[in-house]
Amino acid sequence: MPADDAPAPPSAAHPLRIAVVGAGPAGIYAADALTRQDAVPVAVDLVDRLPTPFGLVRHGIAPDHPKMRAIRDTLHRFLDHPLVRFVGNVDVGVDIPLDDLRRHVDAVIYTYGASLDRRLGIDGEDLPGSLAATELVAWYTGHPDADRKRVEAALAGVRSVVVIGVGNVALDVARVLSRAPEELEPTDMPQHVLDVLAAAPVEEVTVLGRRGPAQATFTTQELRELDELAAATVLVDPADLELDPGSEERAAADRNVSRNLAVLRGWTEHADTDGRVRLRLRFFRRPVRLLGTDRVTGVEVERTAVDGDGRAMGTGELEVIPADLVVRSVGYLGTPLPGLPVDERSGTVPHEAGRVLRGGRPSPGEYVAGWIKRGPSGVVGHNKHDARETVAALLDDVATGVLRTRGPVGDLVAELQQRGLEPVLLEDWRAIDAAEAALGATRGRARTTLHEREALLAAVRAAAAR
Repeated sequence: MPADDAPAPPSAAHPLRIAVVGAGPAGIYAADALTRQDAVPVAVDLVDRLPTPFGLVRHGIAPDHPKMRAIRDTLHRFLDHPLVRFVGNVDVGVDIPLDDLRRHVDAVIYTYGASLDRRLGIDGEDLPGSLAATELVAWYTGHPDADRKRVEAALAGVRSVVVIGVGNVALDVARVLSRAPEELEPTDMPQHVLDVLAAAPVEEVTVLGRRGPAQATFTTQELRELDELAAATVLVDPADLELDPGSEERAAADRNVSRNLAVLRGWTEHADTDGRVRLRLRFFRRPVRLLGTDRVTGVEVERTAVDGDGRAMGTGELEVIPADLVVRSVGYLGTPLPGLPVDERSGTVPHEAGRVLRGGRPSPGEYVAGWIKRGPSGVVGHNKHDARETVAALLDDVATGVLRTRGPVGDLVAELQQRGLEPVLLEDWRAIDAAEAALGATRGRARTTLHEREALLAAVRAAAAR
């Protein structure tokens, strides 16, 4: 007879214990894919360093996008599965070393995303008044780690803003900063965010793209929303829409690009209107340096042209765009988890079809999904296919005997509690959810986000004490 702790195929009595590190869309979709199949008995712990689930759906999608944020209602249903346990407020690699976590489970799927911003690498980038989009987005979505002091100091008295980048996040930032206070009031933004944005006297927001409109990565839906703002006028220079032959071919072959160009061309007829925020989209300009001494006063940009390979080439023609605030939105990088290899250049974990590679070889029992696997690309739904590929690799490893269950070990949550931690489980999250809804009701909203970790945990403790 095999010893109790000998590796064995998963069974109903001894299911495959899997920790999914990161409870955002990629992690939740991975948990869903694991529990939808019935070939391998599983038990899934969905571990997140925040006390709340949903990742970028909660702290990435702009609060003025309620329909997109409603995705969390769908994700919430996956958390209710009896084989899935949400374990929040646990920072893997800090609260529990990765090796210790791996001893408590049979496999780990890393889905913790890519939260580090890419830098421009130009002079003046660290001046006060220069922010990464990650900082601003964390602040206005109520992320517990947001640096309120830094962001609110940067926003004080701001009249002119330059947003560097032409992806959906850049448009989110531009849209939020251009909205009238009454448009933001119904959202779930923390009250201090609404107050600061209402007090900011923004008059002009310029979105800069270093290449042309044919190379922009924003979606047409995001683009069109700019024209629906109550107090802003979108302005586009017709000269920025003159395309080289290569860009014309790209537009003809890509429906998203052709639709974007049609929207942009319609805006060239807009007139500047007194009293409204001027929201400018400018292309073929790359930042050379940020100007200022005590804080940002402007951006020096160089006119560019797109070569045959779609790269931006400098022309030597310079200009200065005045700015009290500069927000860079030029991409994300994955952060290293202590004990997990991350490629510094790509910001992703080396993998083969979702299997983590260590020393160029698959590491048994370690998998990856989401942005930390493929890089920061795609919309929320893209994580579903990505997670399925990873789960398929895991199940194949079970079928071939590479992945087995080990003998009885202590329960992960019990181990965390013995370490003096305060893991937040699904019922605890429901208490936070109810507290946010109650706070929102005091101002006639569906919810108001609790932005401080201690306030989130206080809601849990208050519910437990009742």
